[in-house]
Amino acid sequence: MRLAACLPVMSADGPPTARATAEWARTLEDLGYTGLWTFDAVGRGFMLPDPLQALTVAAGATEQVELVTGVLQLAIRRGRETGHRALSLAGMSGGRLLLGVGPGSTAADFEAFGGTFADRFDTFDHELAELRDVLTGDRLTPWPAVVGTVPVALAGWRGGWIERAAREGATWLASGVHADDAQLAEGLARYRAAGGTRACVTNVQIGDDPGPAVDRLRHLAELGFDDASILDLRASPERFAMIKESFG
Repeated sequence: MRLAACLPVMSADGPPTARATAEWARTLEDLGYTGLWTFDAVGRGFMLPDPLQALTVAAGATEQVELVTGVLQLAIRRGRETGHRALSLAGMSGGRLLLGVGPGSTAADFEAFGGTFADRFDTFDHELAELRDVLTGDRLTPWPAVVGTVPVALAGWRGGWIERAAREGATWLASGVHADDAQLAEGLARYRAAGGTRACVTNVQIGDDPGPAVDRLRHLAELGFDDASILDLRASPERFAMIKESFG
């Protein structure tokens, strides 16, 4: 199982600078993490940088690491505009973007952006269609080299969402926060049965003692997940190095 890291961009002291974000990105790539992940929250009493903007900074500081939004709330955004930004980042990063999208799960984020939480699934379907049109070159005139180079990952559990991720997405993103390992195992079995190929666990949280989280990562690898991203709010280069070395 490949191990990725959530890019440390949250601070009580103020906004992360581009330099600090770039330094973190270089450090995590040098430590052997295979992906850098950013997240989307806008109405929860704190601020995160725009996920694609943070990844653009990271792209300029790295060479090979995958750049992942996990998860961009497409139902509070516009599919065409998001597609333009995604194609821009794909071009500037050499095709390293994995665009994880979902309908959103937090009413406060919709209130902050003037959306309707109850309609989020219908809104998501509409905006996803608009996004795909842009990514395939039907709505804009993108650089030919970037057309079709942005894989779209789908996140969600509701109803047949896992099966939909297998049919329509390049990857299924499963929350390591909102699901325990038994639920993740059941969801992964459904995803594989539906023909899904790549499954990622997001937000595996690291506590004061990283040991239990490392044990969980090993268990998730045994279950058959392809990737996992870790979230460490006490982020330091030394802790990231220890986690990576312990996991292998």
